[in-house]
Amino acid sequence: MDLYVMNCELLATCSALGYLEGDTYHKEPDCLESVKDLIRYLRHEDDTRDTRQQLGAGQILQNDLLPIITQHSQDKSLFDACIRLMVNLTQPALLCFGKVPDDPTVRHHFLEVVSYLQAYKEAFANEKVFGVLSETLYTLLQLDWEQRQEEDNLLIERILLLVRNVLHVPADPYEEKNVDDDASVHDKLLWAIHMSGLDDLIKFLASAQSEQQWSMHVLEVISLMFRDQTPELLVSAGQARSAQEKQRDAQELEALRQKEQAEKRSRTLQRGTRHSRFGGSYVVQGLKSIGEKDVIYHRGLHNFKNYTHDEGKAVRRVPKRKLHARDSEGKRRSALNVRLFLREFCMDFLENCYNRLMYLVKEGLIREQAQQHDETYYLWALSFFMAFNRGNGFRADLVSETMSIRAFHFIERNITNYYEMMLTDRKEPTWRMACTFLMHLALKAYQELLLTVNEMDRSRDEDIRQSANVIKSNIFYLMEYREIFLTLLRKFDETKQPRTFLRDLVESTHLFLRMLERFCKGRNNLVVQVSLTLYSLSRGVKGINATLLSEALTEGAVPFDAASETPLEEQRTEAMVRVQDTLLNRLGPEALGLLRAAREVWPEGDVFGSADVEPEEELELLKQILIANLPRPPPPEPGMEEEDGELEEEEELESVRVSETEFNFLDFIKRFANPNVVRPYLLLLRSYSQNSPHTNHCITRMLHRLAVDLKMDALLFQLSVFCLFNKILGDPAATAYKELVTFAKFVLNRFFALAAKNNKAFVELLFWKSVGAAREMTEGYSKEGSNKKAKWTPEEEDELRTLYEEHRDSEVPDIVETLLPLLSNTTRTRRQVVAQLVAMGLVDSVKELKKQRKGTRIVLWTEEQEEELQMLFEEFRDSDDVLGNILKKVTAKRSRARMVEKLLSMGLVSDRRELHKKRRRNPNAPGKSLIKEDLIWARRPHNSWCWSTVDKWSLKLYFVTGMSGPLLWLQNCLNRTADHREEEGLFQPVPIVPLTEENEDAMEKKSFQRLLRKIGVRAPADEQESFWRIPAQMRPSQLRGAAEVLSPSQDALAAGTEESEQPTPGSPIQEQQQGEADSHEQRTQALRALLLARKMKQPSTSAEHTDGGADSDREAHSAPAKRKRQRVLIDDDEDD
Repeated sequence: MDLYVMNCELLATCSALGYLEGDTYHKEPDCLESVKDLIRYLRHEDDTRDTRQQLGAGQILQNDLLPIITQHSQDKSLFDACIRLMVNLTQPALLCFGKVPDDPTVRHHFLEVVSYLQAYKEAFANEKVFGVLSETLYTLLQLDWEQRQEEDNLLIERILLLVRNVLHVPADPYEEKNVDDDASVHDKLLWAIHMSGLDDLIKFLASAQSEQQWSMHVLEVISLMFRDQTPELLVSAGQARSAQEKQRDAQELEALRQKEQAEKRSRTLQRGTRHSRFGGSYVVQGLKSIGEKDVIYHRGLHNFKNYTHDEGKAVRRVPKRKLHARDSEGKRRSALNVRLFLREFCMDFLENCYNRLMYLVKEGLIREQAQQHDETYYLWALSFFMAFNRGNGFRADLVSETMSIRAFHFIERNITNYYEMMLTDRKEPTWRMACTFLMHLALKAYQELLLTVNEMDRSRDEDIRQSANVIKSNIFYLMEYREIFLTLLRKFDETKQPRTFLRDLVESTHLFLRMLERFCKGRNNLVVQVSLTLYSLSRGVKGINATLLSEALTEGAVPFDAASETPLEEQRTEAMVRVQDTLLNRLGPEALGLLRAAREVWPEGDVFGSADVEPEEELELLKQILIANLPRPPPPEPGMEEEDGELEEEEELESVRVSETEFNFLDFIKRFANPNVVRPYLLLLRSYSQNSPHTNHCITRMLHRLAVDLKMDALLFQLSVFCLFNKILGDPAATAYKELVTFAKFVLNRFFALAAKNNKAFVELLFWKSVGAAREMTEGYSKEGSNKKAKWTPEEEDELRTLYEEHRDSEVPDIVETLLPLLSNTTRTRRQVVAQLVAMGLVDSVKELKKQRKGTRIVLWTEEQEEELQMLFEEFRDSDDVLGNILKKVTAKRSRARMVEKLLSMGLVSDRRELHKKRRRNPNAPGKSLIKEDLIWARRPHNSWCWSTVDKWSLKLYFVTGMSGPLLWLQNCLNRTADHREEEGLFQPVPIVPLTEENEDAMEKKSFQRLLRKIGVRAPADEQESFWRIPAQMRPSQLRGAAEVLSPSQDALAAGTEESEQPTPGSPIQEQQQGEADSHEQRTQALRALLLARKMKQPSTSAEHTDGGADSDREAHSAPAKRKRQRVLIDDDEDD
């Protein structure tokens, strides 16, 4: 833009700044106001950034602003205003326009702004400018926090932003055509920073405890300083080359020399012996031209090898969306003095600043205190400085902050995030390139972490090797770290990701597999974590192939949470509600996947369909779920919304079911036997002449694993692969690629050996093959006709039509099942009969003959059904077969398993064993019947329960031996539980927790445990329970009856008086004696009820009654003696 077309007001403002006379700048009195006016003009510029362009064309920064800050830095107000204006003028053009414009006119303005920025960068390459900036920054940093004002902090931040903006300006490729070791504008700028001492201030800001707020700005400046550098070049700067480097360079030079000689020899052989005017014409037999005749070749035979039909044709234009992504510009080697200064900077930074600065930046990123995509600077610093540390005498303590599992997890999460961003609907090339760059940067950081772990594994320090083993154990154990490379290879897209990304991906995969293979060799069995829901990077893809959908839907949904306290019945209902919500959100594939996953978790009852359900039936089931009226949880209270939101932020949104399994390295390699994985390797192999020897080795090693280790060489039997092998074998410098040549010959030999046996092998070359197709190609194809449609003869069609007409009106539940046994051809299947009926026009659709399956209806519990179940349980809870009686009386019929689950979820029973059918004892069995009858509960007239009188004699021993305290504690527990159940109405198992040493000793004694069982207290069910529990089915009346029984009787106290000292007043036994008198009448009634129950259990006619009255009287007189002996036996047993 010409200076003479500058806006008049803007020109007048610039003229009021001052003028430059020689090397001295004379400022005008209105200089400060003019600078502020320029800031105001920039704030109100239009979309074309006209003000910015006019100031750039007028060279205001070079001729006015820089002389002002270098010669008038003592004027603090003017200096601050100039810094503000320069920060605005030097901000990136991409930030000004938002993106690279597509419109040609706006794009021209964009390029103009970029050219002005490049001129600004060249003007800043001055030691005086950075000397003033460093002195000002040093003065501000000398101030303590008490003395530093807000304006001082703003000035520090603006100086750092100005340095960042200037370093960020890209190089001009047309102006800077320097060779390596020559100083570019960026090198001059770095040297000015070094000579001014600003690099030391940057290191101080990175390491000072009081300046941690500038950590992100410092990391940005450092990353831009090393933008054109590579760690390998900086490590080798100023050092003699090692013997290994010399040998590698000699090998590369020898390969180039051989290639040049081979090409020269080839050109010599191509020269014809005759003059070009007498080259001759030849007919190429077997090669047809446009018509039916053979091709006539009018050139020398030595050029016929390069003949193709495409000569002379117009090159087909490739659409933009199919163009391969371009690689970023390569690195260049800076001047030696710049590399030496940067090398010293790296060494000091690693020694004093790296761990602290990376910790501060990581905390800021986790707490989301940084701006968008600021994590890119963290990823770059991690990969660059860890690579420099590896090459410069590896020390693990210098990079300990980023050498952890947290770093692996952070990078893996960012790779996933960047890939999802790349797959969004935004079609701008700039956005796609930015996402690709971010993803490549994260991959480089992940690769550097693996290289550092590998370097730690080779360390001489045992502690470092042990730390490396711990990190490798975690990496190889967790599924997301093992699957990341496999997923990236499958999802590689050459239109979005450049070749450099693929190169780093292949090299990283090679390193990971080599580490994993070496880790597995030293262990007999390696246990790893596998997930039932494979996390996919393609969550952002909206459209999925139906074939892939049917295979992978079940893996993406988790309807069950084993760690949740929610009962299984409620979780099943919640899963049904989730399916309905997914359908309402128009997410059909997710709903189908959730339905299939729920079917695997709850297969009983076919609630979510049977295991062999057909797709049509699944669709019908989804329709039923969509229109069903499902019970939903009530909305949360307003006061709880904030707390729930906080909990959701802390927890993961998706739960993943994981399990452990033994790892097999060969099985893991089999997952790479996929055309989607092989194609990226072959795509990179096309540029074998440009690849490094290490890259070619990584490609060959992976193909060798597939072809040799897995014996899947048929995966490489593809025409494009053979064309590539032919190019490698015909390369004049083929001796430089010995590994590739050997592998290509091996694959070709295997193919020709197979072609001698399989005459279809040459046709198979046209297609990429899956594992199944490759196996069929090598082992033999399936039998012909195995998948052909079954044919029906006219006689069989007439028979089927006649049978269908006879039974169509018979109202049978399934007419197909009726017709199958009546057909003369008994080999017909149901599917064949249904298909033939539709083909003959007897039925309109397959849906009319769909087989009725169990479980295709929704089975949920309504509130009325739950109330009915609770009433039936209360009615039959005292019967011998509770569950059987409920199943007979319940209105909505359900299976036993579903009924048991519902009773458990409602809290009516605490254990499945409580619902088992009770076995009746033989009343005529001698001996045992009397013991069991003395220990049963007797029903009182008002439906309460009480303990039989025999236990009064058994309780005597507890009071005599000093166990009255535990008995009183147990009695209080029963009474408190009864009161709680009456007040709250909740019947749940209550644990009995002993809090005193006396009660703990009593709970450990077998005699006391037998007493607990007598009164109905349940022992711990499994190893997860530690305390005895009062069952949920004991009602308050039963609990109080058991508590009354535990009160000591007069006989027990009398026995205690005889065998021990008289209890003191106020003692527990004295209190028990007073309580016994009150409940004596109730126990007498219970004894009468018990005797009545015994009489009812006796048979009406028995052998004893038929013998005569004498025998009956003898038995009646001997019964008390037997009972007395039985009581003695019980007491002796308790003493044991």
